[in-house]
Amino acid sequence: MCCVDTGKESVKEMAPLKALEAEYPILDPNFQAFCASHGIFSVEDFLIHDLYELAAFAEQQPTSEKLKQGITQVLSIIDTQHQPWLNGMELLDDALYNKHVLSTGCEGIDLLLGGGLREGQLTELVGPSSCGKTQVCLLAASNVATKHMGNVVYLDTGNSFSPQRIAQFVGHIAGRAFDEAGKRIFQRIMNGIVCHSVFDIFTMFNVLHRLVINFPSQLQKGGQVRMLIVDSISSLITPILGNSGSQGRALMISAGYMLKKLAHEHNVAVLVTNHTVGGERGIPKPALGQTWKSIPHVRLLLSGDHGNNVRSISVLRHPSMASSKAAKFSI
Repeated sequence: MCCVDTGKESVKEMAPLKALEAEYPILDPNFQAFCASHGIFSVEDFLIHDLYELAAFAEQQPTSEKLKQGITQVLSIIDTQHQPWLNGMELLDDALYNKHVLSTGCEGIDLLLGGGLREGQLTELVGPSSCGKTQVCLLAASNVATKHMGNVVYLDTGNSFSPQRIAQFVGHIAGRAFDEAGKRIFQRIMNGIVCHSVFDIFTMFNVLHRLVINFPSQLQKGGQVRMLIVDSISSLITPILGNSGSQGRALMISAGYMLKKLAHEHNVAVLVTNHTVGGERGIPKPALGQTWKSIPHVRLLLSGDHGNNVRSISVLRHPSMASSKAAKFSI
């Protein structure tokens, strides 16, 4: 469940510093520029930085006093956002009653995962180019919108979203003729899948920020977002890693943190895709390196034979499942 107050707290903690300037004038453009020079763009970025080191850098600036006041203000915001600790029974109740399993519409994947993708978790689908990652995303979006009556937010980073393919999946899943009643149902389902074209990580941060702001009103209108898809997360993160060093890694960790926080606090199943790169002895491995490896709750490896439509999927990481499990399916 989600209340309005929780939504407001999440907005503050996930917001870019620039979005907080109106409420906290001390976080002015000078403070934002100073933070940006150290790879800090949002409140949660402070959580992964050495604040003593940051304060030392602030001391060297002409406006050191104002900068230190800004740091103190951000720490105060963080302190007010801490949610109460939950005991084991409360966590179990949350998992049983709020974190449902959503079918992807792909029998092989659903059987492998014990029903599908769980709300509250970040699931990563890893695979080489043209192995079917986007098709799995489109099918999952169609199935959640059709069978689970939930809204889906789809962040398309490579112009791969296909409304025609979505329509095909929805028609097959719904399994009914498009008479007048069927057309109304079809329109409702299609309207429940919202696609945003996102070509850089900062745009993704803004979209997620707006999404969190709108969660309370969506619940009141009965149009709850059940799934968030980012296809692909690696195309947003890879460009910022390059030669940017710690700043790129900080942005990557911040993105993962935001996605996991959104999943947990708003009971959303988050699905992201990632490509593969060459590993030892030429064996493909997931991109984005060791830092990203520990972020997803669930990590799946997808592969396929270009000669047919049969795909293989295996578990690389799962909180309650052996990593050796695998299955085959076709789309």
